[in-house]
Parts: sequence; C-alpha cells; structure tokens
Amino acid sequence: MKKYIIYSAILAAGLLLGYLVFGNAPKESNLEKTHAHEGETATEMWTCSMHPQILQPEPGDCPICGMELIPVDGNADGLSLDQIKLSKNAMALANVQTSVVGGGQVGDGVMMLSGKIQENQEDNSVQSSYFSGRIEKLNINFKGDKINRGQLLATIYASELVSAQQELITAASLKESQPKLYQAVRNKLKLWKLSESQINAIETSGKVRENFPVYATVSGTVSEKMVNEGDYVKQGQPLLKIANLSSVWAMFDAYENQLSSLKLGQDIKVTTNAYSNKEFDAKISFIEPTLTTATRTVSVRAELNNKDGILKPGMFVEGKVSGSALKHENVLIVPKTAVLWTGKRSVVYVKTNPDEPIFEMREVSLGATTNDSYEILSGLQNGDEIVTNGTFTVDAAAQLQGKRSMMNNKGPLEKQMDKGVAAPVEMEMHLPEDFQKEFLTVIDAYLGLKDSFVKSDPKPVKEKAEMMLQKLKSVKTKDLRKMEAGHVSKIKDMLMAILENENIENQRDHFITLSENMVALTHNIDKLNETLYVAKCPMANKNRGAVWLSLNTEIHNPYYGDAMLSCGSVIDTLKK
Repeated sequence: MKKYIIYSAILAAGLLLGYLVFGNAPKESNLEKTHAHEGETATEMWTCSMHPQILQPEPGDCPICGMELIPVDGNADGLSLDQIKLSKNAMALANVQTSVVGGGQVGDGVMMLSGKIQENQEDNSVQSSYFSGRIEKLNINFKGDKINRGQLLATIYASELVSAQQELITAASLKESQPKLYQAVRNKLKLWKLSESQINAIETSGKVRENFPVYATVSGTVSEKMVNEGDYVKQGQPLLKIANLSSVWAMFDAYENQLSSLKLGQDIKVTTNAYSNKEFDAKISFIEPTLTTATRTVSVRAELNNKDGILKPGMFVEGKVSGSALKHENVLIVPKTAVLWTGKRSVVYVKTNPDEPIFEMREVSLGATTNDSYEILSGLQNGDEIVTNGTFTVDAAAQLQGKRSMMNNKGPLEKQMDKGVAAPVEMEMHLPEDFQKEFLTVIDAYLGLKDSFVKSDPKPVKEKAEMMLQKLKSVKTKDLRKMEAGHVSKIKDMLMAILENENIENQRDHFITLSENMVALTHNIDKLNETLYVAKCPMANKNRGAVWLSLNTEIHNPYYGDAMLSCGSVIDTLKK
C-alpha cells in the first residue's frame, strides 16, 4: 500500500512535468508563426538604395541600375520626391484647405495686366556734335541730369572751324568784289550750327576762336552719357541721349486669349506700388501686331501724363481694363492663394488621393490674372484638387522632409547625385575640317573599346585600346590650338595607361578621363557618321559619376559591366 502511494505520486509528478514542458508548445509555435507573419508584412515592399522611387512587392533587381532590391524601411513613406504626406493634426493646425479646379470667369468683368513704365520713345532725342574735334569741357556729367534748350553742354576744339574762320576773315575783306564767295563761307559756318551773332562776332573782331560751344537743342532728362572729356568726336557723333519724361509709356504684356477683349482707345486704369492709393487714367494707344513667341504675349501700350515726374522708367505697374472678363469653358481658374511664385517658377500642390493627405507639387504656367485669381495655361486639369489655403505650410513641410519644393527644385538624393558628377564638357572649340574627318575613325575605335569594357575582359580592352591609339596617332594635329591639342594629348595618355595595366578596374579609372575628353571633342564635330548618345552612370568614379559615348539609347554600362549593366541614363544626343 505504501509503495502504491509512492508510485502514484511519481506518476502524477511525471504527468505534471510533461504538461509544463509540452503543454505550451503549440502556443509557442503559433507565436513564432505570428512573428514570422509580422516580419513578412513589415518587409513586403522592396526598393533600390540608389533609386528609392522603385517599389516592388517582392525581392528582385532594380529595373534602372540592376542592383539587388532591399526591404523598405518601416518608416519610409513610399512617396516620390514631388509628394509629401501630412498628418491630420498638421492639417488641422495649419488650416490646410483644398478646392477642386474648374472653369469660370476671370474676375468681375475686369482684366488685370502687368507691365512696367518706359520712356516715351516718340519724345526721345539725341544731342550730336555738329563738327569734329576734341571735347575740352563737358558740362553734363551724370545720367539723370535735367537740361533746358539753349543750355551749354560742352566746349569742343575743332580744327576744321579754325580754318573756316580764317576763310571768313579773308572773304570779308573781299565781300565787295566777291559777294558770292563771302556768302558761301558764311553758309558753311551755318551748317556747323553757328548762329548769325557768332559769325558776325568773328567777322567784326577778325580773331579766330579755337574752342566752340555746343548748346542743347531740346529740353529733357539725360538718359545716357555717351562721351567723356578729352574724347575725340566726329561730326554727327552722339554726345547725349535725352528723354522727355513729361509723358511716359506703360507697357503691358497680354496673352493670346486676352487680345479679343482689348482694342485701341480703350480705357485703362494704371496703378503702381509706389503710389498704391493713386490711379492714373489712360487709354490704350498701341497693340503690337506681332506675338513674342518666347512668352506667347503681345505688348500693349498706354501713354501717361507725367508732368510732375512721379512715374519713373522701370517701375512695375498693373493695368485694369474694365468690361473684359474672360469666360470660357476650357479656361482653368485657381485662387491666387493656391499658387507659389518664385519669379521663374509657379507651383501648386495637388491632393492626389481624396482619402489621404498626400500632396504632390506641380509646376504650372500662368495666364490672365485678376485681383484674386489666376488662369492656368498648363500643369493642371479640370477636376484636380489643389491646396487653396495653407500652401506655404505644405511647402515648408516638403522642405523639412527634403522633398522638392518651391525654392528647391531638387531633393537631397538628386543633389547628392549631382554633387561632383562628371558631365559632358560642352565648350566651344575650333576643329579644322581635316581633323574632324580623320577623328571620325577614332570615334569608331572608341566605341569598340567601350564595348570591350562592358564585357569586363582586360585582354580585349588592351587590344581595342592599341587599335584606338594607332588611329589617333594617324590624325593630323599640327593645326590644333593649345586647348584642342590638350584634349588629344590627354586621350593618348589615358590609352597608354590602359595598355600598361592588366587590372580591369584600373583600366576603367583611366577610361573615365578618356571618355570625358572624347565627349568634349565629339561635341564639336560638325558632321558625325551616326547619331551618338552621351550616357552617364551616377555611381561610377566613386559616386561622382562618369560619362561615355554610345550608338544607342539602351544602357550598357562600361564601368560596371554585368554587375550593373543597365545603371545609368542618356543625358545628351549628338545628332549626325
């Protein structure tokens, strides 16, 4: 009985121990499976370390450079450099509001034009010298000086006038017997703008004057001083440009779709930043008959009375034309608060997903403008949802996250890629025609050398380098200037260095410099046998980048070969 109790106790202890050891095993297995499943979820997206815009749901190679994809960081947002995601709290604090883009009428029957004040060219004049000589004294020394008609501008020593005065004194003594000669000499002096009183004074005194004054023939403001004291001037040479600023032009730029609402004689109210509370009434006096193709605008002119001189050439102005609202079903209108303008670029932020606070920066082209809205010529479509309030906040957040923004057209990755990146040298060279024809054979040999580097075999590389060197030696370089000859010499040095090396990586280091010089020379070949493409790998040359020439747009990287065969992109085209 006692033994039975002992055996029963041992059996119970064994069952308890077995339960403790194996009873929780299924739970642990499930936990491991849960962790494994969570790990798969956390790394279900894969990206490229050099091209983070690439996102794939499974492992593989980057379609751009061929590098092996890596798991996406759990903190990565998976957005492009143009996109930014804001939290709901940030949206609320910044009071970010959006609106849907649509067509409509620009303004309440008022068209806004932008422009600036210019001189009235119809009232401009040039003060010239009426005789040749040396300027002994110039009384006008500054641009902006005001002058009056009859004012002394300069004193000129004129040797021609000295001779003419002597002729006058001689002819005066013979005027009774030779009246026609006497009158001809006087008329000659009048052609040099000498007055009757000046001519009479010379005749009466019988003395020759060496220096003669030049008087202003018009009143106005000096807009340009074209000579200095001591200069020698010829007859008819301009001394000063004089502008009459009592009336000025307001020159505006009007877009094509605004022209139908503008006509000659139409009233326009002009305002300036300097006198924001004052409006200047004017009428449209001229509409340019030709379009400026670069800006797609036409110049519109209005003449303004400026008797008090408060309007200065160069001032920015705005013009309001009433009764000229733009209304068209294809016109896209956005509030001014939606557009960030840098002077060269205009950007808006588009909400790409109606259910998520993700915003994408877009560059737009602006058309007509009113007090509170812009016409959008390109960059948006009808129905796009854009930020209309809090735009600066969204842009600031993009800058803080290193994304593209209003003032930063490139993200940090692009800047890192561009920093020190080798680029094709595009400097103007003078290459003789004979050299260009002979150098075409060198280009063909270079393309063969490039293909050998793609295969990563140093032996064919040396063979192709030797062939290219022989081609280059046969090219006549005696007529080349120092700069062009320097490029050819550098190519020879790099070919020799390649021939002296057995290691493919060392050979590639020399091929980088060789290719830069080849691209520089090839840019200046007038007639190529084939269209060539300049490609660039941003990772080569220790991430400083390197270029090469190719016959096609398909990337075959000579700096990495099979390791990253397709890494790079075409950055330039040299047409035959």
